[in-house]
Amino acid sequence: MATSKIDFNRHVLPHLLVLLFFVLLVVAYFSPIFFDGKTLIQHDVVQFQGGAKEIADYRAKTGEEALWTNSMFSGMPAYLISVQFSGDLFRFVHDIFTAGLPLVASNIFITLLCAYVMFVVMGLRPMLAVVGAIAYTFVSYNFAILEAGHNTKSLAIAYLPLALGGLWYTYRKNIWLGAALFAFGLTMHIRMNHLQITYYLLFIVLIFGLVELIMWAKEGRIADFFKRTLILAIGAALAAGVSFGRIYTTAEYGKYSIRGASELTEANGTTKTDVGTGLDREYAFQWSYGISETMTLLVPNFYGGASQGPLEKDSETYKTLVRSGVPEGQLQNASMPFYWGDQSFVGGPVYMGAIICFLFVLGLMVTPRRLWIWLLSATILSFVLSWGKNFEAFNYFMFDYFPGYNKFRAVSMALVIAQVTMVLLAVLALCRVIQDELIENLQKKILIALGVTGGICLLLVLFSGMFDYVAPVDEQLAQYQYPVDAIRADRESMLRGDALRSLIFILLAAGALYLYTKQKLSSFVTTAVVGALILIDLWTVDKRYLNNNDFEKNYQAGYFQPTPADLAILQDTTNYRVYNVANPFNDARTSYFHKSIGGYHGAKLRRYQDVIEHHISQGNMDVLNMLNAKYAITGKQEQPVQMIPGNLGNAWFIQTVRPVDSPDEELSALSTFDPATEAIVDIEKFPNVKPQTYPAEGSSIQLVKYEPNYLKYTANAAQAGVVVFSEIYYKDGWQAYLNGQPVDHFRANYILRAMEVPAGQHTIEFRFEPKEYSLGNTVAWISSILLLIGLAGAVVYGFRHKREAVK
Repeated sequence: MATSKIDFNRHVLPHLLVLLFFVLLVVAYFSPIFFDGKTLIQHDVVQFQGGAKEIADYRAKTGEEALWTNSMFSGMPAYLISVQFSGDLFRFVHDIFTAGLPLVASNIFITLLCAYVMFVVMGLRPMLAVVGAIAYTFVSYNFAILEAGHNTKSLAIAYLPLALGGLWYTYRKNIWLGAALFAFGLTMHIRMNHLQITYYLLFIVLIFGLVELIMWAKEGRIADFFKRTLILAIGAALAAGVSFGRIYTTAEYGKYSIRGASELTEANGTTKTDVGTGLDREYAFQWSYGISETMTLLVPNFYGGASQGPLEKDSETYKTLVRSGVPEGQLQNASMPFYWGDQSFVGGPVYMGAIICFLFVLGLMVTPRRLWIWLLSATILSFVLSWGKNFEAFNYFMFDYFPGYNKFRAVSMALVIAQVTMVLLAVLALCRVIQDELIENLQKKILIALGVTGGICLLLVLFSGMFDYVAPVDEQLAQYQYPVDAIRADRESMLRGDALRSLIFILLAAGALYLYTKQKLSSFVTTAVVGALILIDLWTVDKRYLNNNDFEKNYQAGYFQPTPADLAILQDTTNYRVYNVANPFNDARTSYFHKSIGGYHGAKLRRYQDVIEHHISQGNMDVLNMLNAKYAITGKQEQPVQMIPGNLGNAWFIQTVRPVDSPDEELSALSTFDPATEAIVDIEKFPNVKPQTYPAEGSSIQLVKYEPNYLKYTANAAQAGVVVFSEIYYKDGWQAYLNGQPVDHFRANYILRAMEVPAGQHTIEFRFEPKEYSLGNTVAWISSILLLIGLAGAVVYGFRHKREAVK
């Protein structure tokens, strides 16, 4: 009994205490959630809730998945909005990891937990692993994306360390236990369905693998290397298989979304031969980190912080505005554009932490060569990728030729790689100093790292005036009588102040390590001091961009409170669409109540985007009519709702099929056609459709049943004719039926469905039954079973046959 108690105290209790500490950290940071009943104001989350409302309602009502929704952009697949896969048996595991904590708070808890596990399996003592978990979790980017509502990205970053910990353990220690952790971590990571973060994880893994291959080859152990690699590959395949439904449907939809190829001869001024199969290059590189902006990793306000920063009373801008006669009452809670980089908009800088930067440099001198080569190489790649258009030679090549890379936007996100690699090297350096063997010339190396990072900060303090602090927005600010000179003075003051702040933190951490080498501080005290300094440094910067002011009671309920316009429109119980004139294509609030012409989503159908740009945004009423837009929300108090004249309803017989020979002609023809009588058809794509005239007199069609995945019409055709439906054409999944028998349908008017209907009375149905979903669900179920069996077997076998660590 005594032995069991000792084992518990040594091997279990420390980890339980760590979990309790993590919970306390989360509760302290998100105290408005736990003590005031508030929720975080997250723009993208409320937009998601608006776009997913129809899907969620259908799921609650029927227990089935709505794979299509008409709530946004006149209809689109729901794959990237809110689709659940019953074959994914790991969907229950995430609930365990949240520990019952509310959304947002649980994201940070999971990040702490997974980072802690990674450092523990890498051999760090619990206290050092806690420091590592804090350093990884409290990087400013993790809180900036939560404030914006990028919860799935946050969770993808949260689970990433589990995969890396398993990767390291496989090659360094036990092949089976390591592979099991790798497969499990990768499974949970991929499940979050943020492929851009997974792409960056792949870069980290590939560089690690390349370095290890070289090292193992030199040691003459190449066969063992490939054996371990094969086991990991099997685990990765099963992990991907668990999320195969998400991956497959995303890949299939991607071909038709704005991340796929354009069919137009000219897209954004380029010829068809130059049109890529992904995003527009200018759009993808819109958020490119400036080369010098990378200094924010060391000095958070190097570039002024957020695009809109709080106006402090002691700032030069505040004083100038008061002197010019602006009442102080108007300046309360005011914000100013202190950011002077060239990104379109930033919620805050990516701040890695001054102490982390110091320890990273130290790690280049005190960690094993194979380790720092891997982590430094990945860090440099992260910087270069994040620079985007500011380093064209490399990044345009990557965008044009590297597989899948042109599907992603906001290349500044590549700094997630550095978030992983810099923290890893920094914490492993701290481990070498505190926990491992004596290091030759350690005091000298600490002073060198201090000289590099602290020296940069000191130079910035002394010579902060060498920058011009001119922002692209300044010219516009001057036109509106903003005190531009005062704003620039504050930008300089912010840089100088944060440089001094970073210098102080570096000096304190370096001093603690130096005292430890002099045996003036114990390892426990040194670890505690450095860990506390890292937490204080990162916590206080995080609070600049995610603080108590970002929480509000009943925010979501208030956001979705129906307006008089919504209530008036909802009196009409027929099937129609609504066009919100104010902000149609960047707002999903309308989608919460209505089937919307617009919406909010990062991957709209490309053809629909073409119609938005060339017709809807240009005020083409014929296009709104063919989309069954019955009401417009005007945003005007005197007339909040206006009926749109000429609305064509759910379906109608046309008189003429107007042939065109290309997508360009098809799109252009929408400017010069009568949608009530004509259907424009690209006969190159649909050669079986005959361009002829159909007498439509006496024929009628009516929608009699609507569900997201199912539409039913009754038609009375006086003679054979063609019906156009105000529904978006999407060939992969929608199947038409005539009197219960499957029939072909075709695309008309660039984006709509149409079909030939013989004379007589008929029942017409459309069912959305994509094979990608059913196949994906089956593969997910099989992969889940195989992975669960494999994980259990690997863990049992691994513990029974422990291997010596790889030296």
